[in-house]
Amino acid sequence: MVGYVIVPGIGGSDDSHWQTLWEQQWGSETAVRIEPGSWSQPDLQDWVGAIARAVEVVQSRDGDVVLIAHSLGCWAASEWLQQASHGHARGALLVAPPDPTGEAFPADAAPTFLSVAARPLPCPSVVVVSTNDPYCDLKVAQELAGSWGSDLEVAGALGHLNSASGLGGWPAGREMLDRMASL
Repeated sequence: MVGYVIVPGIGGSDDSHWQTLWEQQWGSETAVRIEPGSWSQPDLQDWVGAIARAVEVVQSRDGDVVLIAHSLGCWAASEWLQQASHGHARGALLVAPPDPTGEAFPADAAPTFLSVAARPLPCPSVVVVSTNDPYCDLKVAQELAGSWGSDLEVAGALGHLNSASGLGGWPAGREMLDRMASL
C-alpha cells in the first residue's frame, strides 16, 4: 500500500490548491501534510524534520511513501531525500520548484534555502513545470530535473501550478503521480 506525504510551499497550500484537494480526497489514512513550525519564514532544517515526522507516520501504517511537493517544498523534499538516516521513499512528485538563484525567489523569507543544490535523488521522481512560472524559467527547471535525475513533465502555460492557476483537483497531475507511483 502507498501513502502520501504532502509538502506544500511557503505558507502551506490554501483550500483551493490541488494538494489540499488531493489530501481531502484521500483522507488522513492515506495522506499526511507536513507541519513545520516555520510556514511563513521557512527554515530548511525545520521543513526537513517535518517531512521526516510525516514519513514516519505514513511508513508505520502504509510501508511505501510517495512525496508530493510544491514550490519551496520541492527543495525540502530533495534535501530530505539526500539524507542517509531517513527511510526509503518510493518516489517524489516535485511540482513547480523555484529557482533559488532567481530574482523572484523569496530570499528574505527563506534564506536557509539559498544554499540548496540539486543532486541525484535516490528514488524515481517527476518534476512538473509550467512554461510561464514566475519563480523558475523553463530552462532552469529542465536543468533541475536533469540534476535530480527526474523525468520532466511540462504542463503548459499554467503559471506557478498553484491555486491561481485554476487547476482545481488537477486530474493531469494525478495521472502523472499515478504513473510515477507505479514504477
